[in-house]
Amino acid sequence: MATKDARPPGLTLLPGPAGAWDDARVSGPVVLREADGRWRMWYYGRDTGFDPEINLPTGRCGLAVSDDGLHWARVLGPLTNGAVFEPHPDPKRFDSSHVGVSDLTYENGLYWMWYLGGDQQRTRIGQFEVKGLQLRPGCAVSRDGLHWLRLEGPYCGALLDLGAPGEPDMAVCGWPQVRRFPDGIWRMYYHSLDPARMVFVVCLAESNDGLTWTKRGEILGPGEAGGFDALGIGTRHIFAHQGRWLMFYEGVGEGGYRSIGLAISDNGLDWQRQPGPESNGSIFTHAPKGSGRWDAFAVGTPRVVALPDGTFRLYYVGANETPAGFADELAMVHQIGVAMSDGPDFTRWERW
Repeated sequence: MATKDARPPGLTLLPGPAGAWDDARVSGPVVLREADGRWRMWYYGRDTGFDPEINLPTGRCGLAVSDDGLHWARVLGPLTNGAVFEPHPDPKRFDSSHVGVSDLTYENGLYWMWYLGGDQQRTRIGQFEVKGLQLRPGCAVSRDGLHWLRLEGPYCGALLDLGAPGEPDMAVCGWPQVRRFPDGIWRMYYHSLDPARMVFVVCLAESNDGLTWTKRGEILGPGEAGGFDALGIGTRHIFAHQGRWLMFYEGVGEGGYRSIGLAISDNGLDWQRQPGPESNGSIFTHAPKGSGRWDAFAVGTPRVVALPDGTFRLYYVGANETPAGFADELAMVHQIGVAMSDGPDFTRWERW
């Protein structure tokens, strides 16, 4: 007789067992349903002993596999405590303190991983002094998804440097996602915290070869005052669908609460927000405030997978409410969830 899954709605991957590289938190799912029908999820996280000066959910990266995309088994990687990717040992590099996978594609027999990394510098944010907040993007390739070779960029290994003073990405170039367009142009979408406005914005860089990049500046900023994305846009997943480009994005609202919104573009450059059915205008929102649910503070870092039957799955990170709220990210528990679309309607979702 089948038994009902005892996990709360949505939850699909919890932190790992004691002693694993991810025994404190799991975050940032990048999910592929491959040609053999097997599901693979690369994600980032950290163990309980990871450097607490880094007030972000990043640390190392790992891999899990699944037959159905719902029940996952961790794959033991070759690096620290089973990780597959970790900070570089050279303290002078951009990714020497922490790393996080933010995009992954498979092309011509290689996995291409686009990731973010932080260096050893310390920055004061409010009452906290944090390390590795000056994020930059990098790229690595692999034949098996377990053993990775970094491609060297010109900025201490990174592909992009921080912007000049006054530019929207002067503080952060984080969570890169790269798409190759039909005209051969590579476009890298990343987000930054603009210190002048104290909002999160999406920026763009372009390349002819995937290695040398030219910045194009901000392409999408914060939404309307009082909205679910009034403080801006963070992580996002962009992909082509029926002749258009869809951007599922993490909107930052009042108090740092996070929900997921949608924007659409015909060319990947000009984006239009799409109003969602949730009460705050999003297409998928956090669980009710004060509910005690595992995702009552934030749902974000979206990854959408289209299925052969025309439906979609939304993989996301959930975070619980804490007294510190947005001010101390390490006080939250990050876990990975999944929601199912209402048939082919990718604006309506139900937690698994």
